[in-house]
Amino acid sequence: MTASSRALSVRLFTAMLHTQELLACYLGVRLGLYEALAKAPATPDELAARAGIAPRYAREWLEQQAVAGFLNVEDALAGDRSRCYALPPEHAVVLLSSGSPLSMVSLTTLPLGGVAAALPSLLEAYRTGEGVPDDIYGDDWRAGHSGANRALFTHFLPGWLTSVLPSLHARLSSAPALIADVGCGAGWAAIALASAYPLATVHGFDLDEPILADAERNAAEAGVSSRVTFEAADAATVSGSYDLVCVFDTLHEMSRPVPVLSACRALRAEDGVALVLDARVAPRFTAPGDEIERFQYGTSVLHCLPACLAGEDSAGTGTVMRPDTVRRYARAAGFADARELPIGDRFHRLYELV
Repeated sequence: MTASSRALSVRLFTAMLHTQELLACYLGVRLGLYEALAKAPATPDELAARAGIAPRYAREWLEQQAVAGFLNVEDALAGDRSRCYALPPEHAVVLLSSGSPLSMVSLTTLPLGGVAAALPSLLEAYRTGEGVPDDIYGDDWRAGHSGANRALFTHFLPGWLTSVLPSLHARLSSAPALIADVGCGAGWAAIALASAYPLATVHGFDLDEPILADAERNAAEAGVSSRVTFEAADAATVSGSYDLVCVFDTLHEMSRPVPVLSACRALRAEDGVALVLDARVAPRFTAPGDEIERFQYGTSVLHCLPACLAGEDSAGTGTVMRPDTVRRYARAAGFADARELPIGDRFHRLYELV
């Protein structure tokens, strides 16, 4: 046995352990177990009654969560049914869905459910070369993907515009403005922009009608629905003159990215700004890669490339859309170039199309 083979063996065992724990977290999220524990500590019978699950499953799940270190147990020596388990506040912020940058529900937990549902279709797609439509991944992927960027848009997007595009920030702050969010998903970017710029009106466009219902609800809860609208439409069919046109973390999944960018160029006002936010990957293929590169490739293999290939005449981009590819797409769409803006985010690059 070589040191290399032993190291890989240990690595895969550890990966399996982490996967099991994430799937157990998935049960906790989807069954509302963490939410129930956030109200008060509980014994297995109390959690079962509170969350509407079977007591024997409640006990096993609580014990696993305590052994994994996610939950605290008040008296480990107490009887099986009398032990009381608590969700520490510092863990609750990670295990409950919210707009906190520390919440990992959307980024790490829900997507597993989507991939699990799609695995038979993925096997077939890899054999045939066909794509796997987002509907196959279901609500878990839809909720996970849309929620993963919620904190990013809420906490960081307005600050990026202020620091790297001060003239745009001043324009959006000082006069009524129109913003188009192409591929808006659950609307978190549109909501963040409307919240940051009270004089702006934001129009979100997406082809996924179920996610637009979520977007409308999110905008209403944020109190910006009077200035944010959502429409199920292809960008190429939309008309208007927008001060800011955004394509945020979705271009790599689009089957035909160049026509989308061409439509964005047509929507951009004469002195407007067009922005693309997408995955931060290495400028060129490098193996082995760092954790971010591994994460982006894993996401592409399991979802983004198959979803991209589901459309007609697909460019087959996938998550690993390198800066040169963004520039090539931008130039093919009629822009002079794509200029990377220095936002310093580990997972994303922000480009201004000029």
